[in-house]
Amino acid sequence: MARTKEFQIDEVLDKAVNLFWSKGYNGISAEELVQGLGLSRSSLYDTFGDKHSLFKQALKRYREKITGDVIAHLDHAENIPEAIKEIFIWSQNSALQATGPKGCFMVNSRIELAPHDSGISDVVQENWQALEDAYQRAIKRGQEKGQISKSHNPRALARFVLTNSWGLSAYGRGAADKKVFDDIIKILLSTLKSD
Repeated sequence: MARTKEFQIDEVLDKAVNLFWSKGYNGISAEELVQGLGLSRSSLYDTFGDKHSLFKQALKRYREKITGDVIAHLDHAENIPEAIKEIFIWSQNSALQATGPKGCFMVNSRIELAPHDSGISDVVQENWQALEDAYQRAIKRGQEKGQISKSHNPRALARFVLTNSWGLSAYGRGAADKKVFDDIIKILLSTLKSD
């Protein structure tokens, strides 16, 4: 009789997200994954395939949870500029924390692997598109409510906001300065300000 798996796949993927987010794909060995996930090597490979497959599944899990939370926040916001500010403050707080993963797992993966890995590039691009669409919907609502300037196309503003968000996430991967975040957030919000 076959043994049942004694672990929850989503819990293991959440651990994998944190490991890859903290160390990157190339910065973590298979042995570190086995130890960090608390699985035997055979359970890891039987369930998730190879390291690359696990990484891709972890990236999709991140998209489901973190990107999903950002999209839900934008979709349900009444005050769009405030919602955008809250997302940037969350990014700032993540970058400035003393411990834990830095930057954004998706942005880090785009920089590390996407240029030469089409499978990862596809996941990252799908994530970008989902976020761009959510920002565009929110910005359009903000324009209709008179909260955001109508002097720019909502799609173009969404791309501007998302590019700034991902740029700050990349910046936050290293030694980040709160003043830099504050300056970018202030200028971003002034750009969105209603006419």
